[in-house]
Amino acid sequence: MKEKILAEIKRIEAEFDVKICYAVESGSRAWGFPSKDSDYDVRFIYVHKKDWYLSIDPKRDVIELPINNLLDINGWELRKALRLFKKSNPPLMEWLHSGIVYYQAFSLVDRMKAIQDKVFLPQSALYHYLNMAKGNYRDYLHRDQVKIKKYFYVLRPVLACLWIEKYNTVPPIEFQELVEDLLEEGELKKEILSLLERKIRGDELNLEPKIIAINSFLEKEINRLEDYTKALEVSKTDISPILDDLFRDILEEVWA
Repeated sequence: MKEKILAEIKRIEAEFDVKICYAVESGSRAWGFPSKDSDYDVRFIYVHKKDWYLSIDPKRDVIELPINNLLDINGWELRKALRLFKKSNPPLMEWLHSGIVYYQAFSLVDRMKAIQDKVFLPQSALYHYLNMAKGNYRDYLHRDQVKIKKYFYVLRPVLACLWIEKYNTVPPIEFQELVEDLLEEGELKKEILSLLERKIRGDELNLEPKIIAINSFLEKEINRLEDYTKALEVSKTDISPILDDLFRDILEEVWA
């Protein structure tokens, strides 16, 4: 599949007259709990030629290809990516830490990682993951019979919040790393790892009785994390000059 993805990257570069700096897996495969029918969620950062940026009119800053049953691929233009990086955008932060990198060129991503601690905003990330957890819990897990595989779409953001609370850093993208670091041995961890093993094995995880230990944990932590997040004080350093220099440097590097 990697060869097909690399071929798509080259086709996108030719069709849109851009250079791609970075392309990664961003979905359940990167998180460590793909289903047997999971598609490939590829995300990338690309750069236009210099003249594209010298215009008074706003231009489209994303490339989105039609989704098929195997490949979902889209990307953000460099300036858009750096603006979101400045805001500590959690999905972009996850791209930077994906364990499945399909393509990397130029110095962009290494330089972004080198300054990520300057842009990371714990409160912003906490709100993102907490809202994701609350929405998915409300949609999938509040009944007696639940879509059992949806537990992962609540557990992962809750664990990401716990990581931020504990370490004040960007959380790992892999689900099992979060589990092993944050949860003590016991019934809860045993239930979660059993569920993970079933999902990776390809078992059908449709409607089943809810898992009391996991539901109790999620309800308790969601409520607690809401209070914790509201109490955080936000401090932010403006690194626009650093990102401006990075933007100009990458333009020169890519199109030299």
